[in-house]
Amino acid sequence: MAAKTAAVFTARRIGERRTMNGLYRPRRDRVIAGVCAGLARRFGMTPWTVRILFLLSCLLPGPQFVVYLVLWVMMPNEDRHMAGAR
Repeated sequence: MAAKTAAVFTARRIGERRTMNGLYRPRRDRVIAGVCAGLARRFGMTPWTVRILFLLSCLLPGPQFVVYLVLWVMMPNEDRHMAGAR
């Protein structure tokens, strides 16, 4: 019985970890679209750290705003992500 309980607990933890590691835009911690908050959650950083890094990267030449817009369109919302994880 204890082995079965441990197996269920382990499977539940693996499922939680899988959904926590997904790349999605959370409903909370949004400023504009939730892209920076989603990237921060995925890579274990604070949302403000990612936002500051994004703003600093805008000082460099490159398509940062285009990448942000593409991520906004491509990253699923938290509701859709959690519905697909079930």
